[in-house]
Amino acid sequence: MIKHLPDNASGNFVRLRNSLISATGKAIGDYNMIEGGDTVLVCMSGGKDSHAMLMILLALQERAPIDFKLMAMNLDQKQPGFPADILPAYLEKLGVDYRIVEADTYSIVKEKIPEGKTTCSLCSRLRRGVIYRTAKELGANKIALGHHRDDIVETLFLNMFFGAKLKAMPPKLATNDKQNIVIRPLAYCSEKDIASYARQMEFPIIPCDLCGSQENLQRQKVKDMLQGWEREQPGRINNIFRAITNVEPSHLADTELYDFKGLTQAQPEDEDPLFGDIAEKESPALSLANSEGTRIEFKRNIA
Repeated sequence: MIKHLPDNASGNFVRLRNSLISATGKAIGDYNMIEGGDTVLVCMSGGKDSHAMLMILLALQERAPIDFKLMAMNLDQKQPGFPADILPAYLEKLGVDYRIVEADTYSIVKEKIPEGKTTCSLCSRLRRGVIYRTAKELGANKIALGHHRDDIVETLFLNMFFGAKLKAMPPKLATNDKQNIVIRPLAYCSEKDIASYARQMEFPIIPCDLCGSQENLQRQKVKDMLQGWEREQPGRINNIFRAITNVEPSHLADTELYDFKGLTQAQPEDEDPLFGDIAEKESPALSLANSEGTRIEFKRNIA
């Protein structure tokens, strides 16, 4: 039996855990991430997010009305000093089906990336290729990654600032070759809640010394910016994430996404709320009072 709670778990911890399970279950349902008969390859980096994802998916598997298989995977990238025994021992203790995949991406990254340059992009591409091949080898039709809500929002800003694209990490996507479906079950979960959950669960965390120790990463700068905004106005990160799920193409500027050239007559859904005070039909705040010569005058309506 998998132990889902630490010894002497407090009421606050149980509420936090249940909240994360509920948010993960909702994300899975909203995006139809997992279906009956699926084999889900759960990618384990050894960090707090992937540990939390595995444990929450195990909890959901126990109570789900459908049958699906979970298989944990850790990619040993042959980084010097990598504690290769930690995750296998932990997964054995959990009784979870798992695979340790060995691929020396570390030497490739070190060979290709000049000293002092960030390694994340190449490392990520190499890792992704190995994961996709592994999923195919094992017959897994879904690949679960541990990205959370904050990761998604950070990626939105990184793509805006450095790629000139309004693009984030989708909770669910098909790979370019259409061979794999990638899911992010923690899409509705905040990093703060996951970190608190992971601390109390005392997961055996493995830090990433290849990229996590690099200074001046742009993602870290964006994270710091967002956390500053969150301190100034709590709930801002969640509002930004909600905006990603509530897009109005007619109020952006992508001519491929919305037919601006063919727009000749206003539609109700195209109304700009900035003009609501004047355009409101039932009880306008201002009414046209005079149109004469070179002057047009609106007067405020008194209720």
